[in-house]
Amino acid sequence: EMVMLLEWWSGTNCTLYTDPESYNKYGKENAIVILNHNFEIDFLCGWNFCERFGVLGSSKVLAKKELSYMPIIGWMWYFLEIVFCKRKWEEDRKTVMQKLLNLRDYPENFWFLIHCEGTRFTEQKHQISMQVAEAKGLPKLKYHLLPRTKGFAVTVQCLRNVVSAVYDSTLNFRNNENPTLLGVLNGKKYHADLYVRQVIHILILFCHTEMRIPLEEVPEDEQECSNWLHKLYQEKDAFQEEYYRTGTYPAVPVVPPRRPWTLLNWLFWALLLLYPLFKLLINMINSGSSLTLASFAFVIVIASVGVRWMIAVTEINKGSTYGNNDNKQKQK
Repeated sequence: EMVMLLEWWSGTNCTLYTDPESYNKYGKENAIVILNHNFEIDFLCGWNFCERFGVLGSSKVLAKKELSYMPIIGWMWYFLEIVFCKRKWEEDRKTVMQKLLNLRDYPENFWFLIHCEGTRFTEQKHQISMQVAEAKGLPKLKYHLLPRTKGFAVTVQCLRNVVSAVYDSTLNFRNNENPTLLGVLNGKKYHADLYVRQVIHILILFCHTEMRIPLEEVPEDEQECSNWLHKLYQEKDAFQEEYYRTGTYPAVPVVPPRRPWTLLNWLFWALLLLYPLFKLLINMINSGSSLTLASFAFVIVIASVGVRWMIAVTEINKGSTYGNNDNKQKQK
């Protein structure tokens, strides 16, 4: 339903710039997808990317534990084998490894999406992150937080010989747009470009920078894997700076076709659920009972507040404080 809102309701455009060899592999192999975390709807754009290549139903994410408690969505994720973590590595390691190992015999091609920065980018978090970089002697980044490498290293360790490649992806929007989930719900149209260049199978998203890297090129040793990921983020930062400077990338654009399944899915549930609801509403109005109408209005208000609360989870200014505390900003 949420992908339908992005694709069909708001009409957000998504242009992919890539090479034909990599394009033909999308959706036909297991992959780890590294996403940056700068925008309120970056998770939704990631799902849109999955849907265009037919792996939305089998996409998995590494998400914070709090999301599992969200009504309906969080409960659904629990049964879809989404990997949740408390963002306390001492407590998370065993649980995360167990969940990842369960994916080794997953019967369909899947993409495992991970935000290596651990939290959404804000200026305050970036300042603290760069203080950590200076203390640890790591190169500073302009447009990203330092990656938290332990989760990525464990993901690679558990999914090696099952996953074929790593797709590195950096999300941007044209005209310096700052999209929001509320904007999507209001039907506002955005434009995301996925630019992909062939540099040892490196995919770069113009709005979404994407790199296809064979997994065997990622080191097995945890420290070497950590160094590899830090270098990757330095490259991502350079790509981002090039995008901000020129506003474009040299490649042939491809627009992956929208598939009708999200729209058909929404129409099915709308017809199934809205008819009895409207019938119930008409019956209550005809009953003339003030108590019944007041109860129905109360339920509508509660539902509206609940939806607004779930939208607030995606808003940057109401996001988690994770990463704001210098004592907790222990980049590994």
